[in-house]
Amino acid sequence: MRPSRAGAFAPGRVNLIGEHTDYNRGLALPFAIAQGITVRATALAGERIHAHARDLGEEDEFALGEISPASGWRAFVRGTVGELAVAGVAPVGARVEIGGDLPRGAGLSSSAALEVALCLALQALAGHPERSDDPLATARLCARVENDWVGAHTGLLDQLASLCGQPHMALRIDFSTLAVEPIPLPLEGWRLVVLDSGERHAHASSAYNQRRLECVRACELLGIASLREASSDAVAQLPQPLRDRALHVLGENQRVLDTVDALQARQLDALGELLNASHASLRDLYGVSTAAVEAAVRRLLDAGAAGARMVGGGFGGSVLGLFAPSGSPPEHAREVRPSAGANLL
Repeated sequence: MRPSRAGAFAPGRVNLIGEHTDYNRGLALPFAIAQGITVRATALAGERIHAHARDLGEEDEFALGEISPASGWRAFVRGTVGELAVAGVAPVGARVEIGGDLPRGAGLSSSAALEVALCLALQALAGHPERSDDPLATARLCARVENDWVGAHTGLLDQLASLCGQPHMALRIDFSTLAVEPIPLPLEGWRLVVLDSGERHAHASSAYNQRRLECVRACELLGIASLREASSDAVAQLPQPLRDRALHVLGENQRVLDTVDALQARQLDALGELLNASHASLRDLYGVSTAAVEAAVRRLLDAGAAGARMVGGGFGGSVLGLFAPSGSPPEHAREVRPSAGANLL
Protein backbone atom coordinates (compact mmCIF):
# COMPACT_ATOMS: atom_id res chain seq x y z
CA MET A 1 0.00 0.00 0.00
CA ARG A 2 1.33 3.40 -0.95
CA PRO A 3 1.87 5.92 1.85
CA SER A 4 0.10 9.27 1.86
CA ARG A 5 3.30 11.09 2.81
CA ALA A 6 7.04 10.61 2.39
CA GLY A 7 10.10 12.69 3.07
CA ALA A 8 13.84 12.59 2.62
CA PHE A 9 16.91 14.54 3.62
CA ALA A 10 20.07 14.63 1.50
CA PRO A 11 23.24 16.40 2.63
CA GLY A 12 25.60 18.55 0.67
CA ARG A 13 29.23 17.60 0.43
CA VAL A 14 32.72 18.99 0.67
CA ASN A 15 35.30 17.38 -1.56
CA LEU A 16 38.43 17.16 0.55
CA ILE A 17 40.54 16.54 -2.55
CA GLY A 18 40.14 15.03 -6.01
CA GLU A 19 38.49 17.66 -8.22
CA HIS A 20 37.46 17.10 -11.85
CA THR A 21 38.59 13.49 -11.56
CA ASP A 22 35.21 11.73 -11.36
CA TYR A 23 34.30 12.06 -15.04
CA ASN A 24 37.86 11.00 -15.88
CA ARG A 25 37.47 7.70 -13.99
CA GLY A 26 39.91 8.87 -11.36
CA LEU A 27 39.94 9.15 -7.57
CA ALA A 28 38.25 11.55 -5.15
CA LEU A 29 37.87 11.96 -1.40
CA PRO A 30 34.62 13.77 -0.52
CA PHE A 31 32.57 13.77 2.67
CA ALA A 32 28.94 14.59 3.41
CA ILE A 33 28.20 17.59 5.65
CA ALA A 34 25.37 18.32 8.07
CA GLN A 35 23.68 20.94 5.87
CA GLY A 36 21.39 19.73 3.12
CA ILE A 37 18.03 19.69 1.37
CA THR A 38 14.76 18.29 2.72
CA VAL A 39 11.89 17.21 0.46
CA ARG A 40 8.46 16.35 1.83
CA ALA A 41 5.87 14.90 -0.55
CA THR A 42 2.16 14.47 0.07
CA ALA A 43 0.04 12.34 -2.25
CA LEU A 44 -2.73 14.15 -4.10
CA ALA A 45 -5.61 12.88 -6.21
CA GLY A 46 -4.96 13.31 -9.90
CA GLU A 47 -1.93 13.14 -12.15
CA ARG A 48 -0.15 16.38 -11.38
CA ILE A 49 2.90 17.51 -9.41
CA HIS A 50 2.66 20.74 -7.43
CA ALA A 51 6.14 21.77 -6.27
CA HIS A 52 7.08 24.59 -3.92
CA ALA A 53 10.64 25.86 -3.34
CA ARG A 54 10.23 27.56 0.01
CA ASP A 55 13.49 29.50 0.10
CA LEU A 56 12.76 31.03 -3.30
CA GLY A 57 9.03 31.53 -2.81
CA GLU A 58 8.45 29.92 -6.20
CA GLU A 59 6.13 27.16 -7.42
CA ASP A 60 5.79 24.81 -10.35
CA GLU A 61 3.01 22.57 -11.59
CA PHE A 62 2.97 19.97 -14.35
CA ALA A 63 1.17 16.83 -15.49
CA LEU A 64 2.89 13.50 -14.91
CA GLY A 65 2.32 12.44 -18.49
CA GLU A 66 3.38 15.73 -20.08
CA ILE A 67 6.71 16.80 -18.62
CA SER A 68 8.15 19.66 -20.64
CA PRO A 69 11.66 21.10 -20.17
CA ALA A 70 12.25 23.83 -17.60
CA SER A 71 15.15 25.75 -16.09
CA GLY A 72 16.53 26.31 -12.62
CA TRP A 73 15.21 24.25 -9.71
CA ARG A 74 12.16 23.24 -11.76
CA ALA A 75 14.38 21.22 -14.11
CA PHE A 76 15.50 19.07 -11.17
CA VAL A 77 11.93 18.31 -10.09
CA ARG A 78 10.70 17.55 -13.58
CA GLY A 79 13.79 15.56 -14.44
CA THR A 80 13.55 13.42 -11.31
CA VAL A 81 9.90 12.61 -11.99
CA GLY A 82 10.71 11.78 -15.60
CA GLU A 83 13.71 9.59 -14.79
CA LEU A 84 11.81 7.71 -12.07
CA ALA A 85 9.16 6.83 -14.64
CA VAL A 86 11.81 5.57 -17.06
CA ALA A 87 13.33 3.50 -14.23
CA GLY A 88 10.03 1.71 -13.63
CA VAL A 89 8.78 3.78 -10.70
CA ALA A 90 5.41 5.29 -11.55
CA PRO A 91 5.32 8.64 -9.71
CA VAL A 92 2.00 9.67 -8.19
CA GLY A 93 0.32 13.04 -8.04
CA ALA A 94 1.83 14.97 -5.18
CA ARG A 95 2.47 18.22 -3.40
CA VAL A 96 6.25 18.57 -3.06
CA GLU A 97 7.78 20.94 -0.50
CA ILE A 98 11.48 21.75 -0.88
CA GLY A 99 13.58 23.43 1.79
CA GLY A 100 16.93 23.27 3.52
CA ASP A 101 19.96 25.11 4.81
CA LEU A 102 22.40 24.47 1.98
CA PRO A 103 23.27 27.59 -0.06
CA ARG A 104 22.83 27.30 -3.81
CA GLY A 105 25.82 27.88 -6.07
CA ALA A 106 28.34 27.75 -3.21
CA GLY A 107 30.19 24.66 -4.42
CA LEU A 108 28.69 22.45 -1.70
CA SER A 109 26.63 20.34 -4.09
CA SER A 110 23.16 21.74 -3.52
CA SER A 111 22.17 20.34 -6.93
CA ALA A 112 23.01 16.74 -6.02
CA ALA A 113 21.39 17.11 -2.60
CA LEU A 114 18.19 18.30 -4.28
CA GLU A 115 18.24 15.44 -6.80
CA VAL A 116 18.87 12.80 -4.14
CA ALA A 117 16.21 14.11 -1.74
CA LEU A 118 13.66 14.33 -4.55
CA CYS A 119 14.46 10.84 -5.78
CA LEU A 120 14.24 9.20 -2.35
CA ALA A 121 11.05 11.01 -1.33
CA LEU A 122 9.16 10.52 -4.61
CA GLN A 123 10.01 6.85 -5.02
CA ALA A 124 9.01 6.22 -1.39
CA LEU A 125 5.71 8.01 -2.00
CA ALA A 126 5.22 5.77 -5.05
CA GLY A 127 5.57 2.70 -2.82
CA HIS A 128 9.23 1.86 -3.47
CA PRO A 129 11.22 2.86 -0.34
CA GLU A 130 13.45 -0.18 -0.82
CA ARG A 131 15.11 1.55 -3.78
CA SER A 132 16.86 3.85 -1.34
CA ASP A 133 19.01 0.85 -0.39
CA ASP A 134 20.79 0.95 -3.77
CA PRO A 135 22.96 4.10 -3.67
CA LEU A 136 24.69 3.44 -6.99
CA ALA A 137 21.41 3.12 -8.90
CA THR A 138 20.11 6.26 -7.19
CA ALA A 139 23.30 8.16 -7.98
CA ARG A 140 23.10 7.17 -11.64
CA LEU A 141 19.47 8.25 -11.89
CA CYS A 142 20.29 11.60 -10.29
CA ALA A 143 23.24 12.09 -12.64
CA ARG A 144 20.91 11.55 -15.60
CA VAL A 145 18.70 14.32 -14.22
CA GLU A 146 21.65 16.69 -14.06
CA ASN A 147 23.10 15.63 -17.43
CA ASP A 148 19.96 15.34 -19.54
CA TRP A 149 17.44 17.69 -17.91
CA VAL A 150 19.61 20.39 -16.36
CA GLY A 151 22.40 20.31 -18.95
CA ALA A 152 25.40 19.94 -16.64
CA HIS A 153 27.62 17.02 -17.62
CA THR A 154 28.76 16.11 -14.13
CA GLY A 155 30.00 12.76 -12.88
CA LEU A 156 28.81 10.75 -9.88
CA LEU A 157 30.97 12.29 -7.16
CA ASP A 158 28.39 14.60 -5.59
CA GLN A 159 25.55 12.08 -5.62
CA LEU A 160 27.63 9.26 -4.14
CA ALA A 161 28.99 11.55 -1.43
CA SER A 162 25.48 12.65 -0.48
CA LEU A 163 24.15 9.08 -0.45
CA CYS A 164 27.06 7.26 1.20
CA GLY A 165 28.36 9.78 3.72
CA GLN A 166 29.29 8.62 7.22
CA PRO A 167 30.11 10.56 10.40
CA HIS A 168 33.87 11.04 10.95
CA MET A 169 34.61 9.54 7.52
CA ALA A 170 35.68 10.72 4.10
CA LEU A 171 34.89 8.49 1.13
CA ARG A 172 37.62 7.28 -1.20
CA ILE A 173 35.77 6.80 -4.47
CA ASP A 174 37.43 5.03 -7.39
CA PHE A 175 35.48 6.07 -10.45
CA SER A 176 36.97 3.35 -12.62
CA THR A 177 35.27 0.68 -10.46
CA LEU A 178 32.78 2.86 -8.49
CA ALA A 179 34.12 1.32 -5.30
CA VAL A 180 33.42 3.49 -2.23
CA GLU A 181 35.74 3.04 0.77
CA PRO A 182 35.23 4.94 4.05
CA ILE A 183 38.46 6.59 5.22
CA PRO A 184 38.69 7.87 8.82
CA LEU A 185 39.13 11.64 8.97
CA PRO A 186 40.86 12.14 12.35
CA LEU A 187 40.88 15.92 12.80
CA GLU A 188 41.99 15.78 16.46
CA GLY A 189 41.38 19.46 17.11
CA TRP A 190 42.15 20.62 13.59
CA ARG A 191 39.25 22.29 11.81
CA LEU A 192 38.00 22.25 8.25
CA VAL A 193 36.09 25.37 7.26
CA VAL A 194 34.42 26.66 4.12
CA LEU A 195 34.41 30.29 3.09
CA ASP A 196 32.00 31.46 0.41
CA SER A 197 33.73 33.45 -2.32
CA GLY A 198 30.49 35.33 -2.90
CA GLU A 199 30.49 34.33 -6.56
CA ARG A 200 27.67 32.00 -7.59
CA HIS A 201 28.33 29.23 -10.06
CA ALA A 202 26.23 26.87 -12.12
CA HIS A 203 27.76 23.95 -13.99
CA ALA A 204 25.35 24.20 -16.90
CA SER A 205 26.19 27.84 -17.63
CA SER A 206 29.91 27.84 -16.77
CA ALA A 207 32.90 26.44 -18.67
CA TYR A 208 32.56 23.18 -16.72
CA ASN A 209 31.18 21.33 -19.73
CA GLN A 210 34.02 22.71 -21.86
CA ARG A 211 36.60 21.27 -19.47
CA ARG A 212 34.96 17.89 -19.76
CA LEU A 213 35.03 18.08 -23.55
CA GLU A 214 38.73 18.96 -23.42
CA CYS A 215 39.39 15.80 -21.40
CA VAL A 216 37.45 13.75 -23.94
CA ARG A 217 39.52 15.25 -26.76
CA ALA A 218 42.75 14.49 -24.89
CA CYS A 219 41.69 10.85 -24.61
CA GLU A 220 40.88 10.71 -28.31
CA LEU A 221 44.35 11.97 -29.20
CA LEU A 222 45.97 9.50 -26.80
CA GLY A 223 43.82 6.59 -27.96
CA ILE A 224 42.58 5.74 -24.47
CA ALA A 225 39.17 5.42 -22.84
CA SER A 226 39.86 7.78 -19.93
CA LEU A 227 42.65 9.88 -18.46
CA ARG A 228 43.00 7.26 -15.72
CA GLU A 229 44.93 5.25 -18.32
CA ALA A 230 47.24 8.10 -19.35
CA SER A 231 50.96 8.25 -18.63
CA SER A 232 52.92 11.41 -17.91
CA ASP A 233 55.12 10.82 -20.96
CA ALA A 234 52.14 10.52 -23.28
CA VAL A 235 50.37 13.53 -21.79
CA ALA A 236 53.49 15.64 -22.33
CA GLN A 237 52.97 15.27 -26.09
CA LEU A 238 49.45 16.75 -26.08
CA PRO A 239 48.81 20.24 -27.44
CA GLN A 240 47.72 22.98 -25.06
CA PRO A 241 45.39 23.41 -23.25
CA LEU A 242 44.74 19.66 -23.34
CA ARG A 243 48.16 18.94 -21.86
CA ASP A 244 47.47 21.08 -18.80
CA ARG A 245 44.00 19.59 -18.29
CA ALA A 246 45.40 16.06 -18.36
CA LEU A 247 48.35 16.94 -16.12
CA HIS A 248 45.92 18.25 -13.52
CA VAL A 249 43.95 15.00 -13.54
CA LEU A 250 47.07 12.85 -13.19
CA GLY A 251 48.42 15.00 -10.38
CA GLU A 252 45.07 15.17 -8.59
CA ASN A 253 44.70 11.39 -8.59
CA GLN A 254 48.08 11.11 -6.90
CA ARG A 255 47.13 13.78 -4.38
CA VAL A 256 44.11 11.70 -3.37
CA LEU A 257 46.40 8.75 -2.65
CA ASP A 258 48.82 11.00 -0.77
CA THR A 259 45.94 12.48 1.27
CA VAL A 260 44.76 9.03 2.33
CA ASP A 261 48.32 8.25 3.44
CA ALA A 262 48.51 11.54 5.37
CA LEU A 263 45.20 10.87 7.14
CA GLN A 264 46.21 7.36 8.06
CA ALA A 265 49.50 8.69 9.46
CA ARG A 266 47.62 11.55 11.20
CA GLN A 267 49.81 14.10 9.43
CA LEU A 268 47.39 17.00 9.13
CA ASP A 269 50.14 19.45 8.24
CA ALA A 270 50.86 17.34 5.14
CA LEU A 271 47.17 17.57 4.26
CA GLY A 272 47.46 21.35 4.25
CA GLU A 273 50.28 21.19 1.71
CA LEU A 274 48.20 18.88 -0.50
CA LEU A 275 45.26 21.29 -0.40
CA ASN A 276 47.54 24.11 -1.56
CA ALA A 277 48.94 21.97 -4.36
CA SER A 278 45.45 20.98 -5.49
CA HIS A 279 44.35 24.61 -5.65
CA ALA A 280 47.43 25.65 -7.62
CA SER A 281 46.73 22.89 -10.13
CA LEU A 282 43.05 23.82 -10.46
CA ARG A 283 44.05 27.45 -11.01
CA ASP A 284 47.07 27.07 -13.26
CA LEU A 285 46.45 23.83 -15.15
CA TYR A 286 42.68 23.39 -15.16
CA GLY A 287 41.81 27.08 -15.36
CA VAL A 288 38.71 27.07 -13.15
CA SER A 289 39.54 29.77 -10.61
CA THR A 290 38.33 33.37 -10.52
CA ALA A 291 39.43 36.59 -8.83
CA ALA A 292 36.76 36.12 -6.14
CA VAL A 293 37.92 32.56 -5.44
CA GLU A 294 41.55 33.69 -5.22
CA ALA A 295 40.59 36.40 -2.76
CA ALA A 296 38.81 33.83 -0.56
CA VAL A 297 41.84 31.54 -0.64
CA ARG A 298 44.08 34.44 0.36
CA ARG A 299 41.79 35.35 3.27
CA LEU A 300 42.05 31.83 4.65
CA LEU A 301 45.83 31.65 4.24
CA ASP A 302 46.32 35.11 5.72
CA ALA A 303 44.27 33.97 8.73
CA GLY A 304 46.73 31.13 9.27
CA ALA A 305 45.23 28.21 7.34
CA ALA A 306 47.66 25.35 6.80
CA GLY A 307 46.15 24.92 3.35
CA ALA A 308 43.23 26.12 1.25
CA ARG A 309 41.66 25.26 -2.07
CA MET A 310 38.50 25.78 -4.08
CA VAL A 311 35.90 23.05 -3.86
CA GLY A 312 33.39 21.97 -6.46
CA GLY A 313 33.56 22.59 -10.15
CA GLY A 314 35.12 26.02 -9.86
CA PHE A 315 34.17 29.37 -11.43
CA GLY A 316 32.96 30.56 -8.03
CA GLY A 317 31.53 28.87 -4.98
CA SER A 318 33.31 28.08 -1.74
CA VAL A 319 36.88 27.57 -0.62
CA LEU A 320 37.99 24.94 1.89
CA GLY A 321 40.56 25.74 4.56
CA LEU A 322 42.38 23.63 7.14
CA PHE A 323 43.25 25.22 10.50
CA ALA A 324 45.46 23.88 13.25
CA PRO A 325 43.96 23.67 16.77
CA SER A 326 45.47 27.04 17.65
CA GLY A 327 44.28 28.69 14.43
CA SER A 328 41.49 31.25 14.14
CA PRO A 329 39.41 31.13 10.91
CA PRO A 330 38.30 34.48 9.48
CA GLU A 331 34.85 35.95 9.93
CA HIS A 332 32.08 34.17 7.99
CA ALA A 333 34.07 30.95 7.62
CA ARG A 334 31.89 28.00 8.62
CA GLU A 335 33.23 24.79 10.12
CA VAL A 336 32.28 21.55 8.36
CA ARG A 337 32.51 18.00 9.62
CA PRO A 338 31.92 14.61 7.99
CA SER A 339 28.27 13.69 8.56
CA ALA A 340 25.76 10.98 7.72
CA GLY A 341 24.42 10.46 4.22
CA ALA A 342 20.91 10.77 2.83
CA ASN A 343 17.97 9.13 4.56
CA LEU A 344 14.20 8.80 4.46
CA LEU A 345 12.33 10.80 7.10
